[in-house]
Amino acid sequence: MASEGEPSAIGLRQRKKAKTRAAIQQHALRLFRDQGYSATTVTQIAEAAEISESTFFRYFPTKEHVVLEDEFDDALMTAFDAQPPELTPIQAMRGALRAVLGALPAEDRAEIRERADLIFSVPELRAAMAGRIVETLQRTSEQLAVRMGRPADDIGVRTLAGALIGAMMSVTVGAAGDPTADYVELIDAAMGRLEAGFPA
Repeated sequence: MASEGEPSAIGLRQRKKAKTRAAIQQHALRLFRDQGYSATTVTQIAEAAEISESTFFRYFPTKEHVVLEDEFDDALMTAFDAQPPELTPIQAMRGALRAVLGALPAEDRAEIRERADLIFSVPELRAAMAGRIVETLQRTSEQLAVRMGRPADDIGVRTLAGALIGAMMSVTVGAAGDPTADYVELIDAAMGRLEAGFPA
């Protein structure tokens, strides 16, 4: 039988936490859809998810974080690091995107689209997203630097990080509100143009 510190026990706890986290987000999105983001309170989300408010705040520090946070950033960076070393940084990022987002079932893609629509339609979420972009830029620069063999504060590394993030953001903004948009294909196409030097 696994003890408290053994991998099987740790893995079970992590799966239970991930399940609770996902349930909170799903109930929150449903409430945002039904009654609007601003009209929905943390209390209502906690009641819908059948948890206490203190449990909610253990998973998400604010209501905004329910929309802004997901597991895909970590998965994307892990997949980026795992790409073959001979690939260029842009090729590696495209490969990571296809590996992580391209493998998602339709309902998960729909949830990503719904959260993106919320972010760009609610002023407080747009403001909160700006702070997240700064964090993402730093993290992306650090991982690009390893692949490129340069310091993370190198202007070339930071410029490329900004370009990659900008490509993702431009697609997300442009496709907001379009239920038929395929974010994976659109982001891959945008990065392809970036890699090709923006041909006419």
